[in-house]
Amino acid sequence: MKFSLLTLGCDKNTVDSERYVAQLTDYGAEFTANLDEAEVIVVNTCGFIDAAKKESIDALVEAGRLKEAGSCRAVVGVGCMVQRHKDELIEALPEVDLFLGSAEMNRLIPELHDRGLIEDVPTLHPGVRVFTGDLSHVRYLKVSEGCDHGCAFCAIPLMRGRHRSFALPEVVREAQLLEAQGAVEVNLVAQDLAHYGRDLRDAAGLPELLEALVAETSIPWIRLLYVYSSGLTPRLLDVMAREARIIPYVDMPMQHASDEVLKRMRRPERRETIRERVADIRRRVPDVAIRTTCIVGFPGETDDDFESLLTFLEEVQFERVGAFTYSPQEGTRAAAMIDDVPEATKRERLERLLELQRLVTAERYERRVGRDARALVDRVHPDGTVEARVFWQADDIDGVTRVSADIALRPGNLIDVAVERVADDYDFEASLIRVVSAPARSQPRARALPVVGATLGSYGR
Repeated sequence: MKFSLLTLGCDKNTVDSERYVAQLTDYGAEFTANLDEAEVIVVNTCGFIDAAKKESIDALVEAGRLKEAGSCRAVVGVGCMVQRHKDELIEALPEVDLFLGSAEMNRLIPELHDRGLIEDVPTLHPGVRVFTGDLSHVRYLKVSEGCDHGCAFCAIPLMRGRHRSFALPEVVREAQLLEAQGAVEVNLVAQDLAHYGRDLRDAAGLPELLEALVAETSIPWIRLLYVYSSGLTPRLLDVMAREARIIPYVDMPMQHASDEVLKRMRRPERRETIRERVADIRRRVPDVAIRTTCIVGFPGETDDDFESLLTFLEEVQFERVGAFTYSPQEGTRAAAMIDDVPEATKRERLERLLELQRLVTAERYERRVGRDARALVDRVHPDGTVEARVFWQADDIDGVTRVSADIALRPGNLIDVAVERVADDYDFEASLIRVVSAPARSQPRARALPVVGATLGSYGR
């Protein structure tokens, strides 16, 4: 059986897709990048915001069209949007043969087997994943599932359920597998990394997990994505500062800086605690880069609330800020609030915020010019252009660094560079100083699968 798989949304969906692909290939299925050849098309949906839902529906409709016109025998919708809206999707999209929510991953193989599409063979060992992106040296490691936060605007707990940590030995074994497959950078992801371990009996939390990953793997770069500020404890920050292989980078969602808006959002932090936490991070972790996320146009957001947010961003100076306009999500507490900020006002506020942050980022980035930095080579183009990322640039969301070099470089090389200038707002230009390490020898990987919706996914972390 030949199959294709489309991934929409965040990096946690990417991890799920790699597991789906592993299941299918272990049962004798063969991936094809040509949708016209696929007998089964799987769409891993995202349900984070309205734009992501529309993108998911469009992908399912297109897959259904291919089923009518080509060799496709079945279309399968999986993931977050299906978990949340399965009944409505079944009624609205009869061309889709099977819908499985994010909590039903183990049903994919039995369902396809019942339809005569795959053979019955032994299953994989849990945790095995087949690489699905275009950078085999950059991987994502999900350490927990679900979320216990009660943010008024967010439907993720309705789609992913309550928070469940994966056992520390299992996470370490999966990290070792990724390293064996050639990973040079491993990004830890969860709805809130700081909640890791709170539900485990051995009391091992995120600091202990990081120490275990450093001790039991040789992965050069370990990056933390999406940590609530309340979880950035002195113990965690001390581990980050002490261990050179943990990148001094924090993705810390703030969402707003007006206490009134934060209260209505049911966020756990307030303006002053966020300010104090940022100062503590910068004091304890030298050269750290902090990224955050903001929502504009939340119900009840006044002009003063928005100006308060802008003032805070200008004062605190995050390296990068992701932002989006509020849209009500069915079933959330905020959906019962009056959406009283006009769409035109939301868009105008978003544009003002992004323009301010562009200037702040430019100022922060100029401070890094003229310095040496460690970087990871991601791509070498046919014309010889080398794209890398310095440590303060996360994959797919923080720009790239173009490196001039008089020797051949390969994706996965760790290099030291001299940062020469900022280019195109968020990119850098640099020159090679030395090659630190060659790419790890990796196991053969599956051909890359199409991954779409990355921009929306970066907001959803």
